[in-house]
Amino acid sequence: MAQTVTLKGNPVALSGPTLSVGDRVPEAVVVTKDLQEKIIGGAKGVVQVIITVPSLDTPVCETETKKFNEMLAGIEGVDVTVVSMDLPFAEKRFCESFNIGNITVASDFRYRDMEKYGVLIVEGALKGILARAVFIVNKDGKLAYIQLVPEITQEPNYEEVVKKIKELL
Repeated sequence: MAQTVTLKGNPVALSGPTLSVGDRVPEAVVVTKDLQEKIIGGAKGVVQVIITVPSLDTPVCETETKKFNEMLAGIEGVDVTVVSMDLPFAEKRFCESFNIGNITVASDFRYRDMEKYGVLIVEGALKGILARAVFIVNKDGKLAYIQLVPEITQEPNYEEVVKKIKELL
């Protein structure tokens, strides 16, 4: 059954499976700001942090991406990818404008694979973009943590994410 989140208090349906801790995380192909394909999810031998956001052109997504870029800098053995539906050209401008270099910023515009994670918004004003969520995948490709932010306009719990990453290292 698909999940829902809210946008300014109004329910918004998401498409795709509901992933649970312990599930094998599906692989997804995203496109980096340099137009390179990157496979996220699955077993990679490193801890992966997959962050989905609606659009880097919004204040909350901008703040979230900048905070994760700063907070996760220097943590070895972690591959961090922020995924939105923004085009790679816009993502490149964003990264250059805010010196985002510690994490990968990528787009799901090409394959729309993030529906496999249950975060594709399927109704309302934001139909077709991604809900705000954080997935932490262990080295074996299993979901170790998920934070589906219940209200799209709110930031995730950063401290909880960093704590879980450190537990897995």
